[in-house]
Amino acid sequence: MYSLLRNYPEPTMEQILAALDGNLCRCTGYRPIIDSFSAFSPESCPLAESGKCCLDQEGVEGKEKEEDLAPEPKRGDQMCLGLCQPEFQPQDPTQDYIFPPELMRMADENKDRILVFNGKGTTWISPVALQELLGLKAKYPNAPLVVGNTSIGLDMKMLGVCHPVVLYPARVPDLHLVSVTDNGLVIGAATHLAQLRDLLLNVVPELPTEKTKIYLTLLKQLRTFAGEQIRNLASLGGHIVSRGSTWDLNPVLAAGKAILNLASTDGTRQIPLNDEFLARLPEADLSPKEVLISVLIPFSEEDEFVSAFRQAERRKNAMSVINSAMQVRFQPGTDVIEELTILYGGIGCTTVSAPVTSQRLRGRKWNEQMLDEACRLILEEIQLSPSALGGKVEYRRTLLVSFFFRFYLEVLQALKHRHPFKYPDLPKENLSALGEFLDYPPQGMQEYQDVDPQQPPQDPVGRPIMHESGIKHATGEAVYTDDIGPIDGQLYMAVVTSTRAHAKILSIDTSEALEAPGVVAVVSAADIPGRNGNENEKVFAEDEVVYVGHVICGVVAETYELAKGATQKVKIEYQDLELILTIEEAIQHNSYFSEEKKLEQGNVEAAFQTVDRIIEG
Repeated sequence: MYSLLRNYPEPTMEQILAALDGNLCRCTGYRPIIDSFSAFSPESCPLAESGKCCLDQEGVEGKEKEEDLAPEPKRGDQMCLGLCQPEFQPQDPTQDYIFPPELMRMADENKDRILVFNGKGTTWISPVALQELLGLKAKYPNAPLVVGNTSIGLDMKMLGVCHPVVLYPARVPDLHLVSVTDNGLVIGAATHLAQLRDLLLNVVPELPTEKTKIYLTLLKQLRTFAGEQIRNLASLGGHIVSRGSTWDLNPVLAAGKAILNLASTDGTRQIPLNDEFLARLPEADLSPKEVLISVLIPFSEEDEFVSAFRQAERRKNAMSVINSAMQVRFQPGTDVIEELTILYGGIGCTTVSAPVTSQRLRGRKWNEQMLDEACRLILEEIQLSPSALGGKVEYRRTLLVSFFFRFYLEVLQALKHRHPFKYPDLPKENLSALGEFLDYPPQGMQEYQDVDPQQPPQDPVGRPIMHESGIKHATGEAVYTDDIGPIDGQLYMAVVTSTRAHAKILSIDTSEALEAPGVVAVVSAADIPGRNGNENEKVFAEDEVVYVGHVICGVVAETYELAKGATQKVKIEYQDLELILTIEEAIQHNSYFSEEKKLEQGNVEAAFQTVDRIIEG
């Protein structure tokens, strides 16, 4: 939120909500955060026109009373958030923290120089000219290009992936160029996704409607792609080249026939961003020495329609379960399919297409008979294994056809709009499939009664009292664990966890880990002088592991990074135990989480012999 106010001193409510996308708050809650920041917005109070804002005049007997404008809470129906006439001090830009001038001076002095940062396991190189970048890529063909570090950074942190050389191309001006050509928009590969969104928002109103269909589809996906912090960092080129199966923009770009402009020390060339590129086929991919310079996103055509869909567990800051982009081009002035493109992400390890379905449907009219055959062909062509990674197999298969059904309706509606008397109205029961989810600023309120004036001031019952640490938390004065500096001789531990779900531990070999730089010890259950936890949860696994991730031992080193790296050198030998996966198998093997618990009175067995009726199950 601080970053938002530095960039937009008077943000809209939409910007405030976007900055909070995906941020989870369990201590403060969302109402006071949104209420507080709405005070910076030129838009009205969140409760305006609800009949509950202190400035709403309805219900005040038509009279404007001076006391009704006061910020204190009122008795009765009227409420006040204290935001209509905030009691905060006016914002003074001269009191803001500024970017350190020393760093600005250093950046200015080094703006024309290659910068090299040497770490223990990685060298980070930042060139400033395109030829320097191409030369480095030729010298280090396996080095990744990193702009926002939202993909490779996760692999390095979570999976322990190590890159000896990393190239940072964001200071190369050629990768930021944006231009409008006769064919479409050319966007530099280092353009951040938030910049791409703002650019499209500015360009779309200036272009004829028929040319902007692909751009409007990209904007739709960008609204729910990751969160604002990720969009501010992630680059268009990084998104394209990393080609995650659930990346939402790549299918749209492929459906829109985007072209990739590549360069290397051998020259330049162009390749299509199509299903073969997204499937990482060698003949359709970049060579190790090539760099993605820019992307041409073509204008759409009058008889062309493009749509994109995504389904996720949350609307914001969540990867797609399935995403899709579809494009159809009709023979001029008709509804006869001339070209059809269908792409899905989230089905396998790469984005997949349905070329057979597309080929079979060419020449068909856009009607229900075509829809029925398309759904059948899609399910035949795109197979999803019952044991597919991520599960939800039947759900994802349903999404394959439901996305195409929505596409069918959207195109039919567009054809109806262009030729009102040529196409029938859509059935009412299908219209809801065309609606988009709209975000509205959440509205919350805090209600409480005034306490009796005779109640002693030290009596907290019924009073809206601030959390004891609230001021410290809000001002940043609260000291958390990570705010405390290390003490002399402090060591760090990283844990080694089980890779098996149900196995005996035969041996633990720590010799290689103990020889690693900075490692002091490896501790396990044998090193605990007292009890190793309790019966239900032990500190370290002893003889057996019962789930993947079960903590077995810990590597202690001078830094956490050294400890984390050495965990890969601990060798554990397992013996897999018999799997018990059903209730029947559990009964057969007498395998239960605990002893059977009973509540008995009298002789139960004898009672069963004399009762009139027995109900089982």
